[in-house]
Amino acid sequence: MDYTIEDKVFKKMRQNKRGKFFFAKDFAALGNYKACGKALERLANDEKIMRVSRGIYTIPKNNPLFGTLTPSIEDVVQAIIKRDNAKIIPTGLLAENLLGLSTQVPMKIVYLTDGSPRKLMIEKVPVIFKKTAPRNLASKGKISTLVIQALKSIRKERVTDYEVEKIITHLKRENPKYLTHDIKYAPQWIQEIMRKAQTSE
Repeated sequence: MDYTIEDKVFKKMRQNKRGKFFFAKDFAALGNYKACGKALERLANDEKIMRVSRGIYTIPKNNPLFGTLTPSIEDVVQAIIKRDNAKIIPTGLLAENLLGLSTQVPMKIVYLTDGSPRKLMIEKVPVIFKKTAPRNLASKGKISTLVIQALKSIRKERVTDYEVEKIITHLKRENPKYLTHDIKYAPQWIQEIMRKAQTSE
């Protein structure tokens, strides 16, 4: 029996767990890039698979109560950086949200990266990967990295005492070695706030 590229693409996807993300290049051994792309588009149009964003597809997970589960933005982002072997840092309102400093829903999500710059639409939200200098990605601590980006977003003239106290509380949970390392990569006014986490009891 002769199988079409569409059949082969769908078979390969079904051989993996639901929820796994696939990119067009994952099917390079089945046919040329353009043909595989068209096959993925047809499968998505037939609702056999889900188009998550441009060039990213999955067979979504199902829940007995809620039915088809749409992948989260975070899941998609993690799949992209794993594929590209890239580093990313959340910025702006996303960094503020992750630290509990804002409840405002970001209209767009921006990550700094050492990978390729790109803009995707995921869940109708623009997700931007912005190429940046290595220095901006040199921090090691997850919490201290978020703090630097969140404070840059809030800005010196707008940061409140409440936000500073909350940030210090977060930083006390950071690995002390990472905190010491990361302070030098922050602007001077943010360094002063971060040092309070080292000196306060």
